Amino acid sequence: MSILCRPAVAVPENVITMDESLEIARRLHADNPRLPLALRLIENTGVRKRHLVQPIERTLRHPGFEARNLLYHEQARLRVPPVIRRALANAELDVRDVDLLIYVSCTGFGMPSMTAWLINELGMRSDTRQLPIAQLGCAAGGAAINRAHDFCTAHPGLNALIVACEFCSLCYQPADADIGSLLCDGLFGDAVAAAVVRGAGGTGVRLERNASHLIPHTQDWIRYAVKDTGFHFRLDKRVPATMEPLAPVIEELAARHAWDASDLDFYIVHAGGPRILDDLSTFLRVAPDAFRHSRATLTEYGNIASAVVLDALDRLFAAGGPAAGGRGIVAGFGPGITAEMAVGTWVESGPPGGLDRRSTDEEVPSWSTA
Repeated sequence: MSILCRPAVAVPENVITMDESLEIARRLHADNPRLPLALRLIENTGVRKRHLVQPIERTLRHPGFEARNLLYHEQARLRVPPVIRRALANAELDVRDVDLLIYVSCTGFGMPSMTAWLINELGMRSDTRQLPIAQLGCAAGGAAINRAHDFCTAHPGLNALIVACEFCSLCYQPADADIGSLLCDGLFGDAVAAAVVRGAGGTGVRLERNASHLIPHTQDWIRYAVKDTGFHFRLDKRVPATMEPLAPVIEELAARHAWDASDLDFYIVHAGGPRILDDLSTFLRVAPDAFRHSRATLTEYGNIASAVVLDALDRLFAAGGPAAGGRGIVAGFGPGITAEMAVGTWVESGPPGGLDRRSTDEEVPSWSTA
């Protein structure tokens, strides 16, 4: 048995609104003939605000890939440990209870992984297994949940800790002016999230079955062009339509579990954009309100990559969760095009742990250079 417990989520203190995003696009890309289209696309995302690890004036500068990667690690070391401590408190566990540490990020790179630093810094056991996931993009949140489930199934009674650290603003490329890049400049945000999958006990989603699916020959639709200046995000215009082929895969997973995907009690899915959620509502034949927690993440934080599913799940907890025995699905979508999906049942074993629902990291100062 494995129970996905209440996540902890934190966002940086620097905020940019949609109006500010639109104004910046008009100012920096006034000569782009496709600017009107980009502005409409940004407006249609419904993202009211996003949070950034730096003030917007610094975010718009590009000091070079090396400096940005150093900034990623500085900020991760500041912001990740408090989130981990809250996630462990939510699961009523201690750092010494962690048997597997999964660290997910597609916005910074280093070797060894941040898992090694966290094990040392937080005082985890030296035999803690490490699993960094770096190249699954937004799908990695779902993949981390599934790999944690696999681990706890293979090792009954052991626990896995998932950490998602995404500083998407550090991938901003001032010179990229294609429609996909301009849209992403107004869509992605920064966040840190963590959650424990307990091998026994706990309140949350009892993970029961998982699956992966790759849409053939779509590997170029979401990708990084890696250049001297760092990661350049590339987004194909066909990506928003991918829910039509993926919805049947979700239905098949539920059917293998003897469930009807159109009649579940909760849906926690990656909110890449409003079209994703609208199409899922249509193809799964569920009311748009079924994805309210994912929509709230998109509206308040933007697309926070692998952290989306954890934030949406946290919102489900904050709303009181479904009744015990409620059935649901957790799914992440990302490069490949890849879907990582799990089905599970809501269980309760005493009052759920947890501190404040979320934090804006106000106690952590912005890291800056002289």
